[in-house]
Amino acid sequence: MNAVRTFIVGDVHGCLEMLRRLIDKIEWNPSNDRLIFIGDYIDRGEDSKGVVDFVLKLKEHSPLVQCLIGNHEQMFLDYLSDIDPQSFILNGGLSTLRSYKEVKQNKKDPLVPSPHLDFFSSLLPMIELEQYYIVHAGFRPNIRIEDQDLTDIIWIRDGFIYSDYDFGKLVIFGHTPFHSPMIMKNKIGIDTGAVYGNCLTCLELPGKKFHSVRPE
Repeated sequence: MNAVRTFIVGDVHGCLEMLRRLIDKIEWNPSNDRLIFIGDYIDRGEDSKGVVDFVLKLKEHSPLVQCLIGNHEQMFLDYLSDIDPQSFILNGGLSTLRSYKEVKQNKKDPLVPSPHLDFFSSLLPMIELEQYYIVHAGFRPNIRIEDQDLTDIIWIRDGFIYSDYDFGKLVIFGHTPFHSPMIMKNKIGIDTGAVYGNCLTCLELPGKKFHSVRPE
């Protein structure tokens, strides 16, 4: 992918209107600009289904859209497969279920439409760029990137955030919300708590420029 710019969007968590305004604000060019979502599209916010619909439409318009898996998508998959129905519910999943049930046309129809299931199942664990690793939560220090465990990739917090370990490339991550982007020599955190009334943030590369929108 020879993109002119790369935009990396933080945790959306069902905040559809903020996501719409952020995409408008960055003036993303689907023909030339890479657009990466860092995971956690669903849960807690008002319109998880709408967020997935919106991302799928963006993907239809450009092969330069890539999507990572977050811990909330993994919990949703575990809920749907009955592997672990409780974790999803306890972590804001009821709002996601409501957003799907509100548009369900027929009682016999599946709760989650096939294109959405395909989307959740196709999400990437990480993306490697020339100078960056992009991941939902982070990496376990002192472990090679190729040996990282998916649980850490989508769940890790303190062990990664408070480490100054050099992973070989700058790590861009979400998952842990900050009031403003967290910038260290080895990492940049771009989850700025959109669903908690703060900003939805996007990082633009190569200029390391931040774009954000607030709730209206």
